[in-house]
Amino acid sequence: MYHTWMRYFTPSPAHHRLGLVCLGVGLQHGALPEVGPRTLDHHVAVVISAGRGWYQSTDGRRHTITAPALIWLTPGTPHHYAPDPGWDESFVDFTGPATTTYTELGYIDPDRPVVPLTDTATARAAIGRIVRAARPGNPFLEVEAAAAVHELLVALRRARADTGGDGHPVLQALARDACRPLSVAEHAARHGMTPAELRAAVRRGAGCSPKDYLLAIRLGRAKELLVGTELPVAAVARRVGYDDPAYFSRLFTRRVGTSPVRFRQQQGRTVPGGWSDRVPEPDRPPTIAPGSPVEGHAT
Repeated sequence: MYHTWMRYFTPSPAHHRLGLVCLGVGLQHGALPEVGPRTLDHHVAVVISAGRGWYQSTDGRRHTITAPALIWLTPGTPHHYAPDPGWDESFVDFTGPATTTYTELGYIDPDRPVVPLTDTATARAAIGRIVRAARPGNPFLEVEAAAAVHELLVALRRARADTGGDGHPVLQALARDACRPLSVAEHAARHGMTPAELRAAVRRGAGCSPKDYLLAIRLGRAKELLVGTELPVAAVARRVGYDDPAYFSRLFTRRVGTSPVRFRQQQGRTVPGGWSDRVPEPDRPPTIAPGSPVEGHAT
């Protein structure tokens, strides 16, 4: 015997233009029946919180599933799986053009249908938001559910057993040293890796190249300095790892869509107390007291 609860949705064409929509959600546990063989025209994330089972790939091989785990069901790919008694799963059906980008970034992996997870708590929390949104008469159902699918994809990416919650340790080291004037090859050498090994690690952990990963961090820091300080653009360029301010300005303009000077004119403001890399506690956001620096920021 098994227990099941599920809801299915039909988002409007306007909701589909959000880029990602939820088509259904379900919670099931117990002695579930086999699923498939079948082929779907949309994505499904099946999150297994307890139990064991098997998944049969397209080449006919059976792979053991042991919770916590994730099964990716992707459009046009035949799938066939079965749980043992004691199985506990939740699933979310979704579709939209944003799935292509999530696949490019490595959040969805069609070539790896069964993914071991470290835990399912954050994923189940995101699914719980869809379940709550499915209450009768909720006028915000489609938008709330779509937002929760985005959260779910991030939660599943963080919970993958092959990387920590903050990604590969190399990513953390790259983020720490991102504003140093080092080439990708020099970054690789500092970690005892070849450039190809570094590219593979960053692609696996962040879904992009080392160059793009470093550039995003550098430009983010440059924006903070342009907005929160009066440093000349050349000084900002040096602070984020570029000795040539003209090259930095061209790069900034190409990626941001406006020049550093124009960005400062649009966004600039005086920030009492300056900037800090310190992250405030979630329940204690920075506050500004009259006549004093920003709490939690460097002076």
